[in-house]
Amino acid sequence: MIGIIDYGMGNLRSVENALKAIGRECVISDDPAVLHDCDKLILPGVGAFNDCMKNVTDRKLDVFMKEEVSAGKPLLGICLGMQMLYEYSEENGISKGLGFLKGRVTKMITDLPVPEIGWNELEWNHECPLRSLLSEHPYVYYVHSYCAADYDDADLAAYSMYGDIRVCGLVVRGNVMGTQFHPEKSAQDGLKILTYFAEVF
Repeated sequence: MIGIIDYGMGNLRSVENALKAIGRECVISDDPAVLHDCDKLILPGVGAFNDCMKNVTDRKLDVFMKEEVSAGKPLLGICLGMQMLYEYSEENGISKGLGFLKGRVTKMITDLPVPEIGWNELEWNHECPLRSLLSEHPYVYYVHSYCAADYDDADLAAYSMYGDIRVCGLVVRGNVMGTQFHPEKSAQDGLKILTYFAEVF
């Protein structure tokens, strides 16, 4: 069973539908007792970083996630959920993140339109088990105005170029995984990423 963490914001139903499409049982909940009984956790995210983190901390889900990750439970952060894995964000002032990954989240400065909305190719930074599972040139779907900076290069499995910005697309550290893009909206390669998380990670 995969627990989708409900903190009052996020693309919960689209993640739920994608998991059902790959045949995985899941539950949407904000109850730590329910989520604790799940094998793996997904933290989706849509909206502003500080609002999302406030909702997470008000529900004490930050404490819950830190306990679960420390105990070895796999966690996948999607889009803003991935950004919350970092130490802090500069969106609308400084807001503290969960701190699972080294780095900060900062506004994308580029001549291209911001937010980045649409498909972009994933390029591999390090060898990763997912590489052999995806298509030769995987394209994934992004919707974001902020991205990770000052991160640990060892955490970066794959990235996408947006102008001259190297956008952290897929990050992995221990039992924590994050995608800046939306795997649930990224066609077959996106479903393969969710399958990998559900079955292998």
